[in-house]
Amino acid sequence: MTWITKPKLHHPSLQHNALGCTRRDYEGKVSTLCAGCGHDSISAAIIQACWSLSIEPHRVAKLSGIGCSSKTPDYFLGNSHGFNTVHGRMPSVLTGANLANRELLYLGVSGDGDSASIGIGQFVHAMRRGVNMVYIVENNGVYGLTKGQFSATADQGSTSKRGVVNSDSPLDLVAMALQLGATFVARSFSGDKQQLVPLIEAAIAHHGAAFIDVISPCIAFNNHAGSTKSYEYVREHNEAVNRLDVFPARDAISVDYAAGETIEVTQHDGQTLRLHKLAADYDPRDRIAAMHYVQHHHAKGEVVTGLLYVDPDATDLHGHLNTSKQPLNQMGMAQLCPGAAVLDKLNATLR
Repeated sequence: MTWITKPKLHHPSLQHNALGCTRRDYEGKVSTLCAGCGHDSISAAIIQACWSLSIEPHRVAKLSGIGCSSKTPDYFLGNSHGFNTVHGRMPSVLTGANLANRELLYLGVSGDGDSASIGIGQFVHAMRRGVNMVYIVENNGVYGLTKGQFSATADQGSTSKRGVVNSDSPLDLVAMALQLGATFVARSFSGDKQQLVPLIEAAIAHHGAAFIDVISPCIAFNNHAGSTKSYEYVREHNEAVNRLDVFPARDAISVDYAAGETIEVTQHDGQTLRLHKLAADYDPRDRIAAMHYVQHHHAKGEVVTGLLYVDPDATDLHGHLNTSKQPLNQMGMAQLCPGAAVLDKLNATLR
């Protein structure tokens, strides 16, 4: 087996962020995915977003499950914390880590097989509990590691590479996230970097359960005529509701987007999301309207992308449980195990 390693030398003209780091400092190992895989574009978008926001890599904890998508955390933020869980169990492991140490930025990367099938229950509870995380699903509608069977997100009537027609109704993770109470819900396309990078930046800045469903075509098994997860189909049926700029409290990140009516949403930390409306009647602060809009356009065969819903006043699991502001991993034994008398007092309140 031949191992390919990236050279550590940086070109002297590479741009630096506020930390003095270049994009190369946010990379990981060389990808072993198929050339042209949409997942690699998502990794590049995560690298760009973290670099632009000048996030220290060691402040990030990236977790994943099993599948092509769950391999990708090895390809970005090589100097961050990482944990590859078993199939479908990323959300619960991330929840435990978040409760133990709230000071890290938690990034969960999953796939449609990992989250919409074996891990569907885990996805549901992470969203409804409001775990403070960025949850990215790299959605290609197939099981790429096991030769392209339909996943639970494959659209009814779509065809496989071999011509088999999918007869099952799909699970729409965006619709589920909206219904379950996620406070930041977006959908994007791996081939649209201008849309995806600001969405990831905004999700990182959000305080609460932030979910991004990214259509990411599998070039080996699901990029043909008849697939609704192919590059050609998504480009032809993309219904973008807005374009997004992220303005951190320090310096503005300015991107050239389509002009139109603008909505500004200030988040808990002072950062501003500036949304340029493409759909004139769309308000991303209305959860019910977002659910209707997504379903209405899905029925017409359109893929709605953009920031679909955001709650600027969101709270997270720590706020719901009123946990200690001091991370558990910084407490001593006297705090974590206060003794039998305290336990007896606690048990008495439950009788």
